Amino acid sequence: MTEQPAPRTAAVRVAELHVLREQARLGPSDRATEAQHAKGKLTARERIELLLDPESFREVEQLRRHRATGFGLEAKRPYTDGVITGWGTVEGRTVFVYAHDFRIFGGALGEAHATKIHKIMDMAIAAGAPLVSLNDGAGARIQEGVSALAGYGGIFQRNTRASGVIPQISVMLGPCAGGAAYSPALTDFVFMVRDTSQMFITGPDVVQAVTGEEITQNGLGGADVHAGVSGVAHFVHDDEETCLAEVRYLISLLPSNNRETPPALPPGDDPADRRNDVLLDLVPSDGNRPYDMRKVLEELVDHGDLLEVHEQWARNIICALARIDGRVVGILANQPQFLAGVLDIEASEKAARFVQLCDAFNIPLLTLVDVPGFLPGVSQEHGGIIRHGAKLLYAYCNATVPRISLILRKAYGGAYIVMDSQSIGADLTYAWPTNEIAVMGAEGAANVIFRREIASSDDPEAVRAEKIAAYTSELMHPYYAAERGLVDDVIDPAETRAVLAAALAMLRTKHADLPSRKHGNPPQ
Repeated sequence: MTEQPAPRTAAVRVAELHVLREQARLGPSDRATEAQHAKGKLTARERIELLLDPESFREVEQLRRHRATGFGLEAKRPYTDGVITGWGTVEGRTVFVYAHDFRIFGGALGEAHATKIHKIMDMAIAAGAPLVSLNDGAGARIQEGVSALAGYGGIFQRNTRASGVIPQISVMLGPCAGGAAYSPALTDFVFMVRDTSQMFITGPDVVQAVTGEEITQNGLGGADVHAGVSGVAHFVHDDEETCLAEVRYLISLLPSNNRETPPALPPGDDPADRRNDVLLDLVPSDGNRPYDMRKVLEELVDHGDLLEVHEQWARNIICALARIDGRVVGILANQPQFLAGVLDIEASEKAARFVQLCDAFNIPLLTLVDVPGFLPGVSQEHGGIIRHGAKLLYAYCNATVPRISLILRKAYGGAYIVMDSQSIGADLTYAWPTNEIAVMGAEGAANVIFRREIASSDDPEAVRAEKIAAYTSELMHPYYAAERGLVDDVIDPAETRAVLAAALAMLRTKHADLPSRKHGNPPQ
């Protein structure tokens, strides 16, 4: 009779478990780790450690392995299957995360890999907590064929379902090609790291084969390209450590989900009623002189701290998150330093998406207006400035969060209306004594209204100057809009912070309902 082996004790089984866990934690080999570091990149676990609070990470499906066969896959079945999933905390608040492990199959997505991501996304939606993806993968796992492609479809479907429900943040830390690029595009924020991360639908080789154009990976889809040209990336950093620290800061400004408000901080040592006397000299009264709107914003917000979104793209408008009296506010402001602060196609798109983000996550909107109009030109008209400008108009009109607008200087024509004027639903509208609210500038208006009189006069220039002065005096004085109830108050610039803080405090309990509908049909 064959002797049966002695049953393994619980202690032996636990020891085996620890061995397996250690294998999964270490990854495929030291050589693979060294190769990752040689590229200037951290490993997936090192990234998670930087993102989350110390010792807070709880991994899900660490021992998952793929079941695919063929092309040698059955002989290579590493634990985690190339993606690490789980949850932890950022400043004590729950955050879900998944991180591609480039050391395993180049971070490529297969069926088991995708299923792990689907599960953690479902958990984040159910728990009502932010989701951060640390992307460093080579796309779909070719050996698994259509099963890998279906895995991407499941991710896209969940990105869409989570949109406006929980904050979704994509951190690009390596290559991202083909359909894989669409998941980051569906999320709320995209971070990139210079030199090591790229995003494109078709790579340089395909581009050259089809069009004959020669270009590098970074030239086609590098961080600076997507930050300043395409507008795909919201934030760009020089290294992973700085990038992940900024992700933590962003999370601190966002609510966990659409049912909450952003975390508030004690007012601290920056009083809400702090005077802003420097603004009297910072903003020239001459509407034709440029200035840096960012310096105005830094003067108004707590401790001058701003997190500017899309800083390098559509620079004629500023979109930023900041705090006033300890509470988060979303700020939009024309930037006279670039294109005189006009609205164009890119500025309209940038601002519209930011308005929608703030409205989705209960962040009050503060709009600072100094806009001479929409950018004229054939390229703008043929590029669809009408429908793109309408996106911003639609976003503001659809927003139910507290909305305050402040007119510093110029507010001309349709651009004045679009920049959250009282007529489209701003809760409160303030203006400085330097405001000029009109259909157009006085010179242009006089040239249109009095063109015949000017042309037939003996001294056209003198008559033109006279008519410009008359138009300015009659229709463009700083109290014209206030007299008609289109501005709630004309305020001393030095009191701006105090006025805004008080208004935001009053509007904190605002409640507004939209008409019952499945969803609107915004302009595209």
